[in-house]
Amino acid sequence: QVQLVESGGGLVQAGESLRLSCAASGGTFSTYGMGWFRQAPGNEREFVAAISWAGFTTRYADSLKGRFTISRDNAKSTVYLQMNSLTPEDTAVYSCAARSYSASTLAYEYNYWGQGTQVTVSS
Repeated sequence: QVQLVESGGGLVQAGESLRLSCAASGGTFSTYGMGWFRQAPGNEREFVAAISWAGFTTRYADSLKGRFTISRDNAKSTVYLQMNSLTPEDTAVYSCAARSYSASTLAYEYNYWGQGTQVTVSS
């Protein structure tokens, strides 16, 4: 059973940056495609970014390209989400998810989920 634990969320001002981390345990991290999703109050869950098992393929929500960067360190069983130039519209609970090998933009294709970390951006 894979367990995912996110960290790095918090309260920041508009224009600032945050780096989220998602630490995995209980599985073979290097075989998992990893994704980040977010959900704001009253909104549906939204795809943010994904990375394939070896890191060669990354995918981003079109609206976030250029501001967010996903990366992974298989030696540390951790995936990261670097978020720059944050705006209040980025306020949400950010969750990481794992699936076999490839990077997917579809939440239903992920088998394992973390509990999420809150990101709040003030104006």
